[in-house]
Amino acid sequence: MSRIEQTFARCQQSGRKALITYITGGDPEPGVTVPLLHTLVANGADILELGVPFSDPMAEGPVIQAACERALQHKVSLSRVLEMVREFRQTDDRTPIVLMGYLNPIEAMGYQRFAEAAAAAGVDGVITVDLPPEEGEEFNAALIERGVDPILLLAPTSSAARIKRICDAARGFVYYVSLKGVTGAASLDVSSVAERVAAIRSATSLPVGVGFGISDPESAARVAQVADAVVVGSALVRLVAQNQNDSMKIREAAGAFIASLRQAMDQVPAAAKA
Repeated sequence: MSRIEQTFARCQQSGRKALITYITGGDPEPGVTVPLLHTLVANGADILELGVPFSDPMAEGPVIQAACERALQHKVSLSRVLEMVREFRQTDDRTPIVLMGYLNPIEAMGYQRFAEAAAAAGVDGVITVDLPPEEGEEFNAALIERGVDPILLLAPTSSAARIKRICDAARGFVYYVSLKGVTGAASLDVSSVAERVAAIRSATSLPVGVGFGISDPESAARVAQVADAVVVGSALVRLVAQNQNDSMKIREAAGAFIASLRQAMDQVPAAAKA
């Protein structure tokens, strides 16, 4: 059983929903990332999403775009992010890490070489935002062969046929992007999310995580009522930006924020949890 499977099994057994946190590797500088990952886990994160900085992050809003720019100023590459994962694994062999990024750096490294390097570093899953399943068979097969899960995205506009196709190809969990638009968007409609999550669950036995539009304890608790996992990104990265000149303040602010989400999610009545 993979780390991702083990994590969702533990959450299910304890009657809680998984909290998935996103930060950009190397933001605001490389030395911050690994200590911050440990802080997130200590304050309630169950799965860590680690963004690979990219110069044209098309799915991201201004907050994560700026995070990529800060990391790239320090020349943080895909290889450097894998080094961060290896460093994290020296003291945490339990928490899953999912890389999130874009295809260009992976293609530059090569599918097989990347899959081998990711597995060796301790990566558990990979989200490649701009690689549709029709074009991802070779890459996904390389990941699966080495025990790394391809995590695939679904959108509010995904048809029933599209949901089935993506669920059939996915591993680990399915990531439902709850809003049309880019990361950092607002106006989360939880009733609509609930309907879409139900449709996804009819097509897969994998856990369903929901991201985009979750920015505070209230929205995290509401999504925890209908999904298996709550994904928070831009709100956390915004705290990093606000405290970028003080690594200790970054960890304090991020830790307090994630603890507040965890507390709100855990207070959702068991009967209300999907």
